[in-house]
Amino acid sequence: MPQISEALGRIQPSATLAMTGRVNELKAQGIDIIGLSAGEPDFDTPDFVKEAAIKAIRDGETNYTTVDGTAALKDAIAEKFARDNDLNYTPSQISVNSGGKHTLFNALVATIDAGDEVIIPAPYWVSYPDMVNFAGGTPIIVQAGADQNYKITPQQLTAAITPKTKWLILNSPSNPTGAAYSREELKALGDALLPHQHVMIMTDDMYEHIWYADTQFTTIAQVCPDLFDRTLTVNGCSKAYAMTGWRIGYAGGPEWLIGAMRKLQSQSTSNPSSISQAAALAALTGPQDFLTERNAAFLSRRDLVVSMLNDTPGLNCPTPEGAFYVYPDASELIGKTTPKGETIQSDQDLIGYFLDEAQVAVVHGAAFGLSPAFRVSYATSEEILQEACTRIQRACSALR
Repeated sequence: MPQISEALGRIQPSATLAMTGRVNELKAQGIDIIGLSAGEPDFDTPDFVKEAAIKAIRDGETNYTTVDGTAALKDAIAEKFARDNDLNYTPSQISVNSGGKHTLFNALVATIDAGDEVIIPAPYWVSYPDMVNFAGGTPIIVQAGADQNYKITPQQLTAAITPKTKWLILNSPSNPTGAAYSREELKALGDALLPHQHVMIMTDDMYEHIWYADTQFTTIAQVCPDLFDRTLTVNGCSKAYAMTGWRIGYAGGPEWLIGAMRKLQSQSTSNPSSISQAAALAALTGPQDFLTERNAAFLSRRDLVVSMLNDTPGLNCPTPEGAFYVYPDASELIGKTTPKGETIQSDQDLIGYFLDEAQVAVVHGAAFGLSPAFRVSYATSEEILQEACTRIQRACSALR
């Protein structure tokens, strides 16, 4: 009888994608579902990016490219890192991949052996532990709750490091919480990492440009130059440029690591779409002023959602510094009873209740490694968010 591989058996389907699929099913049935589960901007890809892609098609840029990115795109990425992050990479230190998820997957699979440990702060993006498990490594989860604004401390990091530690994955601003590390907080984490020469750092900066703090965004290799040769700085076009479907992620890192990722990619996907690469080149080198306008819209939405959820019985919603998510703590709702007499025993029960009774789809905190909580994506209009939060308020008020 055919069987799946041991490696595939170590992972689970993405909880966020599963909920998004469920939302689409319910909508197809004509049910009035408000979906707040997808991590996708509701803005359209900028017109100048679309035009660059159309031009690439008309100009016949439809052939294979270099495995990990065209020379022009690598140059543009190196320029972006220098312009925005004060990081100096050569093209041989740049990898271009089919989305940020692909970038992370390549790096982990190319470096992890059985028994290697990867430190992952929780709440975490759902795919981090599964990628580590697939590669044969061991995720070491370090929890940081709402009481510490969902950010780990240097003391927690130091306590988690062992001789087997291969990587620390650091996501700021965070998916799912929107929490972001300040320059001072990154410096403190960097100082804790310095003595441990065997530990690499993978920074997922995908939400860099969706940033609300008064201070400027910084990344750890920028703040701690002594860690530059041990850091893979990951980014992409999906969130800031509303290009989720175009599938372009990229990274800057040590040449040996970029070469290993290239080798793996040569035997898996080969190059990212040539048309998407042309679009990404335009995105990174074209006008950036629209980012400020979109950020203002996200900020207004954040404030609306945080206010309404904090006015909801049983919820505590910290105010995030970036991204387009909130992660309300739902501890006070566990153990309560629904109008149908069912007990809310977990955050998975809670989101099921929201889906069935309030017709609002969110993602349960267990999927992100910290319960009881849930993730709300506010990448939609204020009108829809107002209605969704009103429905959640009613549902929570009905619990006894």
